[in-house]
Amino acid sequence: MEAIFKKKYTVQVSEIDFKQELKLSSLFVYLQDMGTEHANNLGVGRNVIQPKYGVIWVLTRIRVDVMRYPKFKEEITIETWPEQPEKIEFNRNFLVYGEDGNIIAKAFTQWVVIDSNSRRLRRSRIIEEKFPEVERERAIDCTLGQIKPQGDLELSCKKTVGYSDIDINEHLNNARYIDYIMDCFSVDIHKKHSVKSIEVNYMHEVLPGETIDLYTAKGIEENPVYIEGKKEDKTSFKAQITIE
Repeated sequence: MEAIFKKKYTVQVSEIDFKQELKLSSLFVYLQDMGTEHANNLGVGRNVIQPKYGVIWVLTRIRVDVMRYPKFKEEITIETWPEQPEKIEFNRNFLVYGEDGNIIAKAFTQWVVIDSNSRRLRRSRIIEEKFPEVERERAIDCTLGQIKPQGDLELSCKKTVGYSDIDINEHLNNARYIDYIMDCFSVDIHKKHSVKSIEVNYMHEVLPGETIDLYTAKGIEENPVYIEGKKEDKTSFKAQITIE
């Protein structure tokens, strides 16, 4: 059992954008991969908790701060560690290091467990396995709360969830939400700006064949930029990004 789990990644051509930098969604894939591997390492992976307790892991909130995006072929190191479970949430931290050894990104995440059949939320105490004590500061000194709309919302784009968008839980993968968010803005805007911070509240799962209407509020020149995804009249996610 490793209290702090580390892994190296080399940025691949399939993970970069036209700037030859790691896409934000690809970073989310790395974080998901790290969290999954460490959960397995701690004995609380999906292959344990689903048959034993009838629950699965679901990411509910995340904040990522980016100091610098790694370049194509750059080798980076990511480390992650959990906090002690709260009544409902399981908090997990991440630090990303560049080839020079400096921190280039940080992330703080909140996870819950839901019943794999009913999809109802379960309390953290259902997991009997113990989590390691890690005497370390939180990766980002923040508390994740409800993201509130700012200004009038305008429809930016629509996305219908397909096979390539879903994950092992058969719903829209958390990293694909980020691609959807980035598609709300033109390539010209992406050439002028980059995301330095993003916070997402995942609220209601989106299933294959369902369509999300993505709305934005405020101009891209104003921080923070608010994005909301709606499935019919139900909000599936809320997000805000800080750009430069």
